[in-house]
Amino acid sequence: MSFLFKSSNGGMTDKTLTLEEQQEKINELREEVGEHSSGAIQDFLSDASLSRFLRARNWNVQKASKMLKAAVKWRIAFKPETICWEDIAQEAETGKIYRADYKDKHGRTVLVLRPGLENTTSATGQIKYLVYSLEKAIMNLTDNQEKMVWLTDFQCWTLGSTPLKVTRETVNVLQDCYPERLGLAILYNPPRIFESFWKIVRPFLDHETRKKVKFVYSNDKESQKIMAEVFDMDKLDSAFGGNNPAGFEYNSYSERMKEDDKKMGSLHGQPDESAAKEANGADSDASSEASFYSGTDSPKHGDGEHSVPKNG
Repeated sequence: MSFLFKSSNGGMTDKTLTLEEQQEKINELREEVGEHSSGAIQDFLSDASLSRFLRARNWNVQKASKMLKAAVKWRIAFKPETICWEDIAQEAETGKIYRADYKDKHGRTVLVLRPGLENTTSATGQIKYLVYSLEKAIMNLTDNQEKMVWLTDFQCWTLGSTPLKVTRETVNVLQDCYPERLGLAILYNPPRIFESFWKIVRPFLDHETRKKVKFVYSNDKESQKIMAEVFDMDKLDSAFGGNNPAGFEYNSYSERMKEDDKKMGSLHGQPDESAAKEANGADSDASSEASFYSGTDSPKHGDGEHSVPKNG
């Protein structure tokens, strides 16, 4: 049960809860959330998942329950496990988000983000591709690892590259529906103009997420040490100072993702992409036209919960 933590790098709560007490909290949360008829939701409500929501709310069962119920409601509407490559293939054409074919030194999946290569204007499609990428990144984590690394390349980025609406929804997705999944976010060579954008975005991030964001510059030897500490430089993309010249190639990446779709389908009882697409159905298409959150049960960033320190 590696999801039960013996120590913490972010707060006191894990240090004062024994493994037995952590399991008791997980059991309490499970009673609060109840059973679901959906097999995909039942898979999502594993002890490891409940532990992440509890850690994100410092083991407060009531707050974790509110957060988890909202995430379950979102997953029922969005059906992230049924999104197939053919649903988002157009979004992927420029390589604006892709999963690297290497992991960091801790076995964490690496997602490369290149917001300057945005190729569509649909916020719905962009968020759908982000969710698809998150689901596949999680599926490919190594054993005993539950976090991922985000590597952001700012080549070609301008203030107009990333609409504020999409940025806020990205933050909502990551913090409220995938808590405790981000291990590190590296912003590589952000231009000076990014400073003004960062001042707008920073308040959307909770304290623990902000601590995971690192600025790295190719002309700064001190910040470059972060890359050597985290990555095998022979595997790291040359765009991030590594020695690997291979970058994103759409056709080969497409094949990788189609294989991932098959794996995901087998995990959730869907034999192939067509079955997943059928499961997605018209109701999913309708829900995806809406904004990321709707209704009064949506997680809110202004309810005071983020004033409590979170464990990372």
